[in-house]
Amino acid sequence: MNAIFYYDGQWLDESPRLTGPMDHAFWMATVVFDGARAIRGLVPDIEQHCQRLSNSARTMMLEPTMEAEEVAELCREAVRRLPREGEYYIRPMYFAREGFVIPDADSTDFVLAVYDSAMPSETGFSAHVSPYRRPARDMAPTDSKASCLYPNTQRALAEATRRGFDNAVVLDACGNVAEFGTANLWIANDGVALTPAWNGTFLKGVTRQRIKQLLEDAGVEVLETVLTVKDLMEADEIFSTGNYGKVMPVTRFEDRELRPGPVYHRSRELYFDFAAGTSVF
Repeated sequence: MNAIFYYDGQWLDESPRLTGPMDHAFWMATVVFDGARAIRGLVPDIEQHCQRLSNSARTMMLEPTMEAEEVAELCREAVRRLPREGEYYIRPMYFAREGFVIPDADSTDFVLAVYDSAMPSETGFSAHVSPYRRPARDMAPTDSKASCLYPNTQRALAEATRRGFDNAVVLDACGNVAEFGTANLWIANDGVALTPAWNGTFLKGVTRQRIKQLLEDAGVEVLETVLTVKDLMEADEIFSTGNYGKVMPVTRFEDRELRPGPVYHRSRELYFDFAAGTSVF
């Protein structure tokens, strides 16, 4: 596997061994990360991902050790050190070393991992409604990309797999649609793109924001609104936006068979046209 790591001022070819039982992150889950992509030398929205990392750190009472622009440049440098034609996952992280219950912000540490992660096939995926929900904003640090939020996602995905689906539609605490287990959610009706209005229970994904802008600039109507399971059952199209697969179609929702539609195809086309201008070489 092609991989490279940055820690404590050094570039490493092997994953560094960083934590132990006395580290706050190990026992109190004070870890934040962001996920970006390198796709054959292209690194779309790397600055936005790194800014979100800094924001997430502060939400978790950590103190970023670098400016977001510095982290973004480290990410670019990592990609330059790897084979140009590869497809990689870019994962910068902050975590706390010290503290009792409250983390000691001055103990915040940083590590970067960039490693092989092939883009998924455009064939699409299936999804069902998960019995697990996103917490309300006053129940968890939902405005951060924090590792402590992911166990419920793991349960949702495991349940989806057990039932024969690839992914899960996760509802918010009020029973409205929030997102997929691993990405933001979109539907389309009569050529209009709709996505759940942000209510603090899920992240306004970097790719979600980019797709919204690209569609609007292209003259496609975009609505951020409350969506229900009924809306999904009646939608012309359902698709996802997220870092791992960027723009992916849903081909089965519960017992409904779906085909990738024109809004999905336009979204994917616009995104990769945009990404083509983000080469690090």
